[in-house]
Amino acid sequence: MPKPGIIGGAALVALIGGAIAAFAVTWRPAIETIEPPAPQSFDPALVKRGRDLAAIGNCSDCHTAPGGKSFAGGLAVPTPFGAIYSSNITPDPDTGIGRWPEAAFQRAMRSGVDRAGHHLYPTFPYDHFTNVTDGDDRALYAFLMTRPAVRAPDRSNDLSFPFNQRFVVAGWKLLFLKKGAYKADSTQSAEWNRGAYLVDGLAHCGACHTPRNALGAEKVTASFSGGDVDNWHAYAINAQSRSPLPWTTDALFHYLRQGWDSDHGVARGPMAEVTANLASVPESDVRAIALYMTSVFGPPTQDRLNQTNATRAEIKSPPVQPALADTPGASIYAAACATCHASDRPLPYSGINLRLSTALSAPDPRNAANIILSGIRPVGGERSPIMPGFANSMTDDQISALLNYLRGRFSSQPAWTGVEQIVRDARQTETVSLRTSSSPDTAGRTSERGHQP
Repeated sequence: MPKPGIIGGAALVALIGGAIAAFAVTWRPAIETIEPPAPQSFDPALVKRGRDLAAIGNCSDCHTAPGGKSFAGGLAVPTPFGAIYSSNITPDPDTGIGRWPEAAFQRAMRSGVDRAGHHLYPTFPYDHFTNVTDGDDRALYAFLMTRPAVRAPDRSNDLSFPFNQRFVVAGWKLLFLKKGAYKADSTQSAEWNRGAYLVDGLAHCGACHTPRNALGAEKVTASFSGGDVDNWHAYAINAQSRSPLPWTTDALFHYLRQGWDSDHGVARGPMAEVTANLASVPESDVRAIALYMTSVFGPPTQDRLNQTNATRAEIKSPPVQPALADTPGASIYAAACATCHASDRPLPYSGINLRLSTALSAPDPRNAANIILSGIRPVGGERSPIMPGFANSMTDDQISALLNYLRGRFSSQPAWTGVEQIVRDARQTETVSLRTSSSPDTAGRTSERGHQP
């Protein structure tokens, strides 16, 4: 048998080796600071390009707290492991990125490591940003370094052990971070490749629209199959979509550009922030995104086409449903909803025909409950959809009855379960949201996370 001293020595060597390996995995060197560059030192054309890229990446909404200054951070991002607060990315020299050289910014984008060498939590979606080119990173850096500097120290994250230890993030990266810029598909058009580059990179669409595993990483085998964000459900945007009518490139372009489409409805919750930003970027980029995502949806199957034809027929000749006629939800619908939603006027001057509502065909009623509670507020200076919120005029029981009626009448999907609890949770979230004020985003619109357009 080995002597105890030999065993102890081997254990010590293994322990030291493990510590060295762990240090090698987690340690990243700090990058030297610089004097904050003068805003006028950046090419205005590069700054403009960076502004468009930041809008595509929705940077302002994640890095701006309710009532706070643009890009100054402090927004709480809820995760299953606790709250993580976004950082200040204004050029403030002490609390922002004013002393970061471009190399530090690029490392953060590509590897999720800040200037000081600290691992960043993947709520900052560098698993997508690793696809971004050097040129686009340079443009983003130029744009951010020319924003007004705001002194706003970072807030401490509210995470439990061991998730509050940065070495855990290094382990997460070993498992899930795949580095490398986007590689064009030579079998596809330049426009398709542009859309794929934006969707998989800066736009990071999969971050919301893909389910996650127990460690918070996207399930790569279920890309775009739907996910959860800010108490909303981000719909499946692939062949599993439950939209009553299939998406076309033109419909998706209009939806992304205007925030609504007559055959699919109005962008709500976090998606409203996305469409507000996309309204101000080059149309060619939005068209490329729509083209690529249409290919992800794929051509509709014959069953899907049959369902589409049935839906269109029901719009023209709604079926009689006597079993629902005497329910409390029917009376509420007639009094509060039918005036707009049963009108022949098109969007945005009337409500969407509810047979086309993805919210009513969704796996659960969260989104529909949020919309009924909050309504849809108009976009200033634009012809946009509008709907009153009913949080103050309907009880939870009334909203639950209405949701059950809407599901039964306007959707071919089975009845929802747990509606009452979902409504209570949605109302609690709405109450918390209304305690915070809105903040301007880069497009000059109003961004109100989670509950309003």
